[in-house]
Amino acid sequence: MHVFSEVFRNDLRQLMEWRRDVRHFRTDPVDEALLQECLDAFQTAPSVGLSEPWRLIRIESDAARDAALQNFRAANAEALAGYEGDKAALYAKLKLSGMTEAPVQFAIYCDDATDKGAGLGAATMPETRRYSVVSAINLFWLAARARGLGVGWVSVLDPVRLNRDLAVPQDWSLVAYLCVGYPQDVSDTPELERKGWEARRKALPITRR
Repeated sequence: MHVFSEVFRNDLRQLMEWRRDVRHFRTDPVDEALLQECLDAFQTAPSVGLSEPWRLIRIESDAARDAALQNFRAANAEALAGYEGDKAALYAKLKLSGMTEAPVQFAIYCDDATDKGAGLGAATMPETRRYSVVSAINLFWLAARARGLGVGWVSVLDPVRLNRDLAVPQDWSLVAYLCVGYPQDVSDTPELERKGWEARRKALPITRR
């Protein structure tokens, strides 16, 4: 078994700490070869039963981008209405999407009906296919950060509306909408923590049985 050096382990730790969910992007285009290097991470990702259920839609046309942006704005307004007082005031100030600036955007789906993998490991827990997609996204995220790119996960969306606008197959389920590009700035502290929305736990919660 290959044993990685302490230098590598420290670098990996720094990469994880500096990964961050990016909301503020520069509009500079991303080189296609560089982007493909990042996307290659999907080819190395684990998946239940080797099902590789991830399906990527690159959001490029003005119509598709505008539909996604209007979706976010409607969902964001609805989410804001669910808060009151100081929390509502703080929520209104948060930048929860880089969709107007990010040069590259993907809608990442899980193909829940895939026959690849012959259902191994997913018969009792079909949601493991979606977990597999999340795992692949995380590897892509780290690969992008290692190359100076930022990734932002937009979760304030109506998936039914987005599925309709993108005309995706009925058996596909939305896992993530990702914005990709060069960040305006970088930090090893989550933006939500810097803005006072929430703080990281100081210890890992582990329950023993």
